[in-house]
Amino acid sequence: MLDAISRTRVLPVVVIDDAALAVPLAEALAAGGLPTIEITLRTPAALAAISAIRQALPQMLVGAGTVLGVDQLQQAVDAGAQFGVAPGLSEAVVARAHELKLPFFPGVMTPGEVERARSAGCNILKFFPAEAAGGLTMLQALAGPYSHTGVKFIPTGGIKRESLAAYLAQPIVFAVGGSWLAEKKLLAAQDWPAITALAADAARVVEQCFQPVTHGAKP
Repeated sequence: MLDAISRTRVLPVVVIDDAALAVPLAEALAAGGLPTIEITLRTPAALAAISAIRQALPQMLVGAGTVLGVDQLQQAVDAGAQFGVAPGLSEAVVARAHELKLPFFPGVMTPGEVERARSAGCNILKFFPAEAAGGLTMLQALAGPYSHTGVKFIPTGGIKRESLAAYLAQPIVFAVGGSWLAEKKLLAAQDWPAITALAADAARVVEQCFQPVTHGAKP
């Protein structure tokens, strides 16, 4: 699972209001070369969307985002989520994810949070909200004391296509989370060709400029 994300290096982050759109959305992303998706648990449709994609497209890697509690984590696993992501760091949620053997990426923004995450057994961390927290400058600052430890980051939040290459160029970046790949207006219009085109564009950036990262990381 980690290898699959490290190969694509771009993780589409999606807020979905209608579970009926989940499968065609996933198909559109996969057609563009991004067979991974993070469905955020911000809407009532999220769990059904995860389940629908897992049933219809077993080759698609599906994760649950915005996991805010242990109960929500269990619901995501029951729906078929293959990994979990959180905006912040809850040791209780991380511990339960380890018990479930679910790869889990907690959110961090400061060195103190990185330390707590490492102590909890995580070394692939969501850097969130990336742009609001200082963007590349902050990420490069964190790389100083942590790049030798095996810690990798998934910067997410406010990142646009224009800054994708700059983020991917950072050795400490495991992958980049992107909501621009399936914005609400595109979902509402069911503009699958546009989403495929955006995914293909992101995949081209990765293919042309970078090699897949290696991780040696713990779930």
